[in-house]
Amino acid sequence: MRDLNYPEEGGTRRTPLPPGYHHLREELPLGHGRAVLTAAGEAITTFRMHRAAGTGIRADAPRAAPGVHVEVSLGFGPLRLRAPCTVVWTVAEENRIGFGYGARRGHPECGEEAFVAELRADGSVWFTVTAFSRPARTITRLGGPLVPVFQRQYVRHLGRTLRRLTNRR
Repeated sequence: MRDLNYPEEGGTRRTPLPPGYHHLREELPLGHGRAVLTAAGEAITTFRMHRAAGTGIRADAPRAAPGVHVEVSLGFGPLRLRAPCTVVWTVAEENRIGFGYGARRGHPECGEEAFVAELRADGSVWFTVTAFSRPARTITRLGGPLVPVFQRQYVRHLGRTLRRLTNRR
């Protein structure tokens, strides 16, 4: 996709992740059973997980699909950090549901992030976030080693939010 700010489109779908970036992979338990997978997949692919976590989301479609433009934002007022992305891949398999989006020009980072719910053989459902990134703007360069710490904390917050959303009955 020509508007991405990195060349390794779809890199979160493969292993190993592209070299030259900070790599992140977090796996968080959500619960058990197909109903949890279905609820998690719906919350992930409709951006409900992000919104429920307090993340600003503007998307040009109600559901993640390749080519959908998404603007993620954190913060308030003049301190709001905006991050334009494009969905680069989706998965909707029997036991895996999710998507990956890539940073566009203007994003504070270069790279890609993927959000996937998976029903494993033992019936457990896990939320996995995989990402590769590096600073693309002054604010993230100045953040240096704190940026990966923030990313990991944010991912854990998303996982807790998704667990809450998927275990409502």
